[in-house]
Amino acid sequence: MNKDRLPPLEWIRAFEAAARLGSFTAAAEEVGLTQAAVSQRIGQLEQLLGTPLFHRRARAISLTVEGEAWVPHVRLALEGLRDSTEAVFGTSRQRLTLSASQTVIELWLLPRLARLQTLTNAEISVQSMVVGAHDAPQDDVIRIRYGSGNWPHAYRASLYKEEIAPVAAPALVAGAPHWTGLPRIACAGPRPGWHAWAARFGIPTTPLPSLRFDTHLSALGAAKAGLGVFLASLPLCEEALDSGALVRLSTASLPHHETYWMLTSPEGVSRDQWQALTQAITEI
Repeated sequence: MNKDRLPPLEWIRAFEAAARLGSFTAAAEEVGLTQAAVSQRIGQLEQLLGTPLFHRRARAISLTVEGEAWVPHVRLALEGLRDSTEAVFGTSRQRLTLSASQTVIELWLLPRLARLQTLTNAEISVQSMVVGAHDAPQDDVIRIRYGSGNWPHAYRASLYKEEIAPVAAPALVAGAPHWTGLPRIACAGPRPGWHAWAARFGIPTTPLPSLRFDTHLSALGAAKAGLGVFLASLPLCEEALDSGALVRLSTASLPHHETYWMLTSPEGVSRDQWQALTQAITEI
């Protein structure tokens, strides 16, 4: 390779996206090209550099030693280009779009939106995630999703450490011999339920839940209304516990390896905005 000749930026962006996402197809979606176009650009880049950057298999790709060694330099260069562009030309985005479930919006985002606006000085757009809808990648959307954190996004941060415990309205537990005999509320989703609590702490699995909901928000509302005991995410019901709308019924809790994560790409937010986002929205 001629030392005075630099690879075209679009070839480098295609390489960085494919290296981060582990897929030419996913990289194509991110950079707005077809899979064939991404493959062609990476092939041209490899030809220019005189070495393969990926091992290509039937259904997977992986970086070669040379590709693995080059990735951090490419990312550092791209970040420097973005940061210098923002610093010189003021191209930092002035609008942030967040996509989350209604549960997260009402119980986590709303109490933090004022601080988020102050720290980012941006117009905030909040979108309710539709359960079961196709989650097509969009560079300019910051997503909040529940899981273990195993996403390919360059920017990702957990909102909080998940912790689950039984809660109920004070009026429901007043005068009850023990909360384990009260009606129970169940909720669909990835969090541990009553069987996991019973197995961990040796309480009866009965009474069976008399109410079941498909969102944590609805189940928490039912608990506030005095309709039963709910195994709630303690971070999400912190405001209700502080106000006395709910009381915690056990000092024990169930930890869980999954939680909500905030996810986006460098194309979605600037580095300064990402730092402001994590400062405003997470407990970190």
